[in-house]
Amino acid sequence: MIVQSKAAFQLVLCLVGLLWLSELVDYLIAFDLDQFGIFPRRLDNLWGITVWPFLHGDFLHLIANTLPLAVMGFFLALRGVKTFMLVSIVITLLAGLGVWIFGRPAYHIGASGLVFGYFGFLLGIAWYEKSVKAIFIACLTLFLYGGIVWGVLPSDQFVSWEGHLAGLVAGLFSAKLMASTIRPRREDHS
Repeated sequence: MIVQSKAAFQLVLCLVGLLWLSELVDYLIAFDLDQFGIFPRRLDNLWGITVWPFLHGDFLHLIANTLPLAVMGFFLALRGVKTFMLVSIVITLLAGLGVWIFGRPAYHIGASGLVFGYFGFLLGIAWYEKSVKAIFIACLTLFLYGGIVWGVLPSDQFVSWEGHLAGLVAGLFSAKLMASTIRPRREDHS
């Protein structure tokens, strides 16, 4: 468990480091990287669904996303590198596509879609697996971050509630996908 925890911590540290490096580059250069986010239904921004979690409006936006992303990302990474990568990619792409199709006409950026996706995954996988570990992590996630569910409702014109909602749905879908690929254990009745 200690080795697994160390690997999970390193994995999440790399992801958070990439987010901070991206924002630092955006801050230092005279070119606004945020324009590479998702602008719904514009074909020239379709590829933004691959990079939108790495772009933030400013450092305050990034700071707001860092801790929940790191904590829930760590919980997810405890399931292994392969699972972490697969779930992160599925959430990023599905949520991004959802925002591109259904979002209001504005640039949608930020790791909060991934945060909501991790939240949905951690709750969803507990529902499907019903293991003590998964339920414990889901309860801890709810205790720490249960209040974020209100973020899926429109409340601020500068907050992509569409990204939050799409992330949550993508996370729940990822949990269903992962649960269906987990083989049930055979009981030995000898």
